[in-house]
Amino acid sequence: MRRPDGDRGQVSVELLGMTPLILLTLVLMWQAVLVGYTFTLAGNAADEAARAATAAPRGGARQAACAEAGLRHLSGAWRGDASVRCSTSGYVTADVSVEVPVLFPGVISFPATVHGHAGAVEEVTR
Repeated sequence: MRRPDGDRGQVSVELLGMTPLILLTLVLMWQAVLVGYTFTLAGNAADEAARAATAAPRGGARQAACAEAGLRHLSGAWRGDASVRCSTSGYVTADVSVEVPVLFPGVISFPATVHGHAGAVEEVTR
């Protein structure tokens, strides 16, 4: 008994039809990884900025140390549009804002911004 040839090549057609969906799923997963990594970077930069501010002497040097440490702990592709704000009145806080890249860091960014916030108690030495 011979099988009819009506469904020959059906798997190839289905694979070609699913390829765009598979690629779109991979792109969306990669973008989700970038968003998560951006949250991690912003939080770490804020922690390091607050830590650096508590170690610096009071005054303008503290603000400069905080901002410099926050930017230093960001990767080059995320550093471009990042901003670091520090508040040093007794309880040191650092806020870091980082743009979320689209697919390739350093090329183009979403209009969305990720914020990292950290604080540290100022230690008094006698």
